Amino acid sequence: MVGLVGPNGAGKSTLLQLAVGLLRADTGSLTVCGGSPGTTSEQLARVGFVAQDTPTYAGLSIRDHLRFGARTNPSWDQETAETRIAQLGLDPHHKAGKLSGGQRAQLALTTAVAKCPALLVLDEPVASLDPLARREFLQALMEVVADQGSSVILSSHLVADLERGCDYLVVLADSRVRVAGDIDYLLATHHRLTGPRHDRGALPSDQQVIGESHTDKESTLVVRTERPVLDPSWLVEPLDLEDLVLAYMTHAADAGRRPKLEVRS
Repeated sequence: MVGLVGPNGAGKSTLLQLAVGLLRADTGSLTVCGGSPGTTSEQLARVGFVAQDTPTYAGLSIRDHLRFGARTNPSWDQETAETRIAQLGLDPHHKAGKLSGGQRAQLALTTAVAKCPALLVLDEPVASLDPLARREFLQALMEVVADQGSSVILSSHLVADLERGCDYLVVLADSRVRVAGDIDYLLATHHRLTGPRHDRGALPSDQQVIGESHTDKESTLVVRTERPVLDPSWLVEPLDLEDLVLAYMTHAADAGRRPKLEVRS
């Protein structure tokens, strides 16, 4: 499962809507599951999507949602849909407008997974849920991944949500990918260094500085390196996933605030 994280306005929703065919790119191209997003019925059937507001039809019952899904998706699995609704303890006759936020999110997830997609895309589906509903939704998502083997892209502001099930991370800031990779690998190659004040130019060339702060006597750096840090003057500490994400988001924000050089001929 891929975790997509970044600040507001980074471009996460735009990227995901391009991936599912709700938007068209002005320039460039995008390939999803071997084809151009949203161009054919076969392509649409291969991608499931749960948008940020977990949309459902307030005037339709749960059963109506499942009937609608069965009529519009050629690969629809009615047994999976009905089993999930029963496991959730939902009455199929209840209208979606009468459901709680967590229940609507579960209904939206059910309709997305019952189409048996190769790729399931979720755009901050738990942002408005309370902690218990959020945990229940993510647990259900893990079960879907285990049962169906679908690839999943999960966008979230909450790093803790990504830690529960994602094994690959993409940090997006200012419409650019700042870092991407296997989470275990990223954590193993990023460190916090604390020690006597250092200038970044004095560091070995293999140590890429992602973040830094200084006092008169002490420096704290976040560095990326595949080699051990051998300088005994440094206290070397691991980063957790939230530290890593914040380091890259701060680095991107700092770069955006730097004054641009005016080049004159």
